[in-house]
Amino acid sequence: MEAIRETNFTFPGQTGFYRGKVRDVYYFGNVMAMVASDRISAFDVILPKAIPDKGRVLNQIAAYNLGATKDIVPNWVLATPDPNVTIGFTCEPFAVEMVVRGYLAGHAWREYRAGKRLLCGVPLPEGLKENDKLPQPIITPTTKAHVGHDEDISKEEILKRGIVSAADYAILEEYTFKLFERGTSLAAQRGLILVDTKYEFGKNDGTIYLIDEVHTPDSSRYFYAEGYEARQQAGEEQKQLSKEFVRQWLIENGFQGKDGQRVPEMTDAIVASISARYKELYQQVRGEVLPDIDYSSITQRIEQSILNSINSVNLGTRKTTV
Repeated sequence: MEAIRETNFTFPGQTGFYRGKVRDVYYFGNVMAMVASDRISAFDVILPKAIPDKGRVLNQIAAYNLGATKDIVPNWVLATPDPNVTIGFTCEPFAVEMVVRGYLAGHAWREYRAGKRLLCGVPLPEGLKENDKLPQPIITPTTKAHVGHDEDISKEEILKRGIVSAADYAILEEYTFKLFERGTSLAAQRGLILVDTKYEFGKNDGTIYLIDEVHTPDSSRYFYAEGYEARQQAGEEQKQLSKEFVRQWLIENGFQGKDGQRVPEMTDAIVASISARYKELYQQVRGEVLPDIDYSSITQRIEQSILNSINSVNLGTRKTTV
């Protein structure tokens, strides 16, 4: 089994290319083809080995959830012609990510354990334990850094610095809570708890759209609902499906993305275990086993799917509805 570390295509009519932490993006005027590679990042660092099947798992879960939420907020997607590819129109992204939390886990728990009771301007009550459900979902935004680490920021600071206008932020808040409510409902239907997640938004011709991925294991944290209460009462770790176990493995081996730290060795066993977790989440969310694919021609398949798709859309035309 191989992993897609990167793609390096050149297409007729291509106007640009961008390689992100985990995606390769090909631009055609105001249309873009986003390839979900098998790269994996944690603590804003791309890890040295790619994870087989991770890209298509993320892309297909994102496509499923974007389709399941487009009645709440319009999104950027035009087509998903390949398990690893999404075609959509470009938006001007807001420079913040809307992180929403229903439980005290991950980064929020680490901050709380360190004694903080104000997270991104939101007060947290005393006496909470790791993975406890919060009294109500909270939004803890982060800046969206082009280089380096994203940073926590409060709503007040966002408005004060003019990063997002007050009118736009009110819409982002409303969309965020509605999306989290829908995501919570979808997860519950599959025996999962949506613990926390992040949403990214952009603007196109004055309209706000949901962009990037939605409710994937890279952008979200899930617990298994069965046994959650019993594990909390017993002080046990929650059974979860998310990228948090990758972060925990890195932390246990002395890496949190800080200067001077080295990524621990990613053995074949570690890579295989991460790949298995992604497949497990796909099965939980989609209710079906991830199908096998032929890896011998996977890059050619991706390239052809993009070529076919861009030939079928009006390149350079700004889209405002999906």
